Amino acid sequence: MQRSEALTEADRLMTICNSCRYCEGLCAVFPAMEMRRAFTSGDLNYLANLCHSCGACYVDCQFSPPHEFDVRVPAVLARVRHESYADYAWPRALAPLFQRNGLAVALIAAVSIAAFILGFVAVNDSTALFAVRHGPGSFYALMPHHAMALLFGAAFLWAIVALIIGISGFWKDIGEPGATLVRPRPLLRAIQDATTLRYLDGGGVGCYNEDEKPDDIRRFYHHLTFYGFLLCFASTTVATLYHYLLQREAPYPLWDLPVVLGTLGGIGIVIGPLGLYAAKRKRDPALLDGGSRGMDVAFLAMLTLTGATGLALLLLRETSAMGVLLALHLGAVFALFVTLPYGKFVHGLYRFMALVRYARERHRDERGAHAA
Repeated sequence: MQRSEALTEADRLMTICNSCRYCEGLCAVFPAMEMRRAFTSGDLNYLANLCHSCGACYVDCQFSPPHEFDVRVPAVLARVRHESYADYAWPRALAPLFQRNGLAVALIAAVSIAAFILGFVAVNDSTALFAVRHGPGSFYALMPHHAMALLFGAAFLWAIVALIIGISGFWKDIGEPGATLVRPRPLLRAIQDATTLRYLDGGGVGCYNEDEKPDDIRRFYHHLTFYGFLLCFASTTVATLYHYLLQREAPYPLWDLPVVLGTLGGIGIVIGPLGLYAAKRKRDPALLDGGSRGMDVAFLAMLTLTGATGLALLLLRETSAMGVLLALHLGAVFALFVTLPYGKFVHGLYRFMALVRYARERHRDERGAHAA
C-alpha cells in the first residue's frame, strides 16, 4: 500500500511502463525504473523528482489516453512531486498553508515587510523616505545595516534550516546511504546533468509543451531562471564580503562586481520566470498537475518581483523613489526567503539529489555489465 492516491497511481503506471519499456531512451526515469520490480513510496518520490516533465513519454506512449490504461506519466509524477514538497517540509504544519494560498502568503509577506520598513523610516525621520541621497551608505540611512542584517539573516537562516531538514527527509525516504554524497563520481555527474538540464530534451528532440512539436524554449527559460538566481546569490555574497572585509558600503558603482552580477542575475530572474509562466499557461493540460499551480506561481512571482524591484532600485537609487523601492525590494527578498522551503524551489534540490542517486545506480550497473 502506498501513502497516498497519487503514489498509488504512480505505482500503477510504473508497473505498466516496466512491462513495456518503450520509453527507456527518453530520460533517466525509465532506466531507473527498470532497476526495480516493485516500488516503495520512497522509490516513487525518487522517480518523480528525477522526472523533468519534458512530455516525450506521454506523446510516444501507446497507452496514453484515450487508451483504457490511461497512462499519463508526466501529470501523475508532477502530482507526486507536488505532494513530496509537503511530505518533507519543515515544519510540516506550515506546508498546507503555502500549498493552498501560496501566492497570497508570499505577497502578504512581501507587503508586510515593505510596510514595516516604511513605518520604521517614518517613525525615525518622516522626511528621510523621499530624500535624495548619493554615494556609499545611502541605503542605510533608511534602516541601519545591523537591523537589516538581523531581519534578513534570520529569514535566510530559517530557509536554510528548513531546506536541510527537508532534503534529509527526502534522502532518508528514498533509501540512499549518506556515503553516496561524498563520492565524487556521482556528484560530478549529477552537477553536469543538473546544470545542463540534460533530461529536459525529450530524448534529444526537445520538450513538448502546447502541441506535438518539441522545442527547447522551456530549457532556455529554466536556464535564465537558474543562472539568474545563482548570479543574484553571488552578488549578495560578494557585497557581504565587501562590507565586512573591505569596509565598503552599498550602493556600489555600476561597474563594480556586485552590481554587474546583480544586474545580470536580475534580468535572468525577470525574463526566465515570466517565460516559464507563459509556457505553462500554453501547456497541454494533460501534461500538468493542476493542484500545484499555487506554489509554482508564487515562486515565479517572487523571483520576478525580486528581480524587477532590484533593477528599478538600481536605475532610480539616486532619486526620491529610492526609499520606497528599497522597501519593496527588501520585502520581496524576505518573502522569497520564507517561502523557499515550501514551494517549487525545493524541486531543484530534490531533483539534484535524485540525479546523484541515479548517477550512482547507473555507475553500479555499468560496472556490473563490464564485469559480466
